[in-house]
Amino acid sequence: MSSIKIVDLGEKSWRIFKQTLAIILVLVLWQVVPSLGWVDHRTLPPLTDVIQGFFELVVSGKLFIYALASFKRAISGFLLAILVGIPLGFLMGWYKRVERMFDPVVQLFRNTATLALYPVFLLVFGLGELSKIGIIFWGCLWPLIINTIDGVRHIDPILIKSARSMSVSALSMFTKVILPASIPSIVTGLRLSATHSIVVLVSAEILGSDSGLGFLIFEAVNAYDAPAMFSGIIILSVLGLSINYAIVHFEKRLLFWKPTAEN
Repeated sequence: MSSIKIVDLGEKSWRIFKQTLAIILVLVLWQVVPSLGWVDHRTLPPLTDVIQGFFELVVSGKLFIYALASFKRAISGFLLAILVGIPLGFLMGWYKRVERMFDPVVQLFRNTATLALYPVFLLVFGLGELSKIGIIFWGCLWPLIINTIDGVRHIDPILIKSARSMSVSALSMFTKVILPASIPSIVTGLRLSATHSIVVLVSAEILGSDSGLGFLIFEAVNAYDAPAMFSGIIILSVLGLSINYAIVHFEKRLLFWKPTAEN
């Protein structure tokens, strides 16, 4: 057993080393390519210039204010989508009548580009926070509904039959069979929705906002301030990765009994 653990630890260390090396290579190329004049530094500034611009935004406090505004909008819309999407997905996945009632509406709206509806949100809710949170909620809602439905529909029928043969209550059926079996699919929906929330957030802030990281990027582009623009992009990437890894960690803690495949 100890030799197996040593081998697994060695493979994990080697994988981390390769991933770290790839990141370092990208950063080195980012510094070298514009420094040697292979691309215009006004389009792609050296990494050191971006780092300097990043610290200037941090010192001024501007980056923190804009990042906080974006974070509040993304989380608010995302949480609202969870509160609505997951329960509706369970109802549609388990009750055929509910599915027949709501499925045409779900299919219509999930195949409509989210940002195409943003002007409607602006007309209804104005330029304030409600329109931005609303469009983020709208974009996050459909992956959650679809994946929750998929998770409920693909529960092993043997589990359902076994539970019914023991005459379990509806509440026990949900808490002990339906919910645990559908969690992996729901987590997939959470990850898709979290990624979508960042994309919609940036677009909403660019199109109609005076704060947030999307507005910071748009403002930097208009001012030809490439370091500030890339700083905003990096923070958005870090925000998206952080939310994604938080969901992955949550899934591992929740499904501690489930074996995970190591790549």
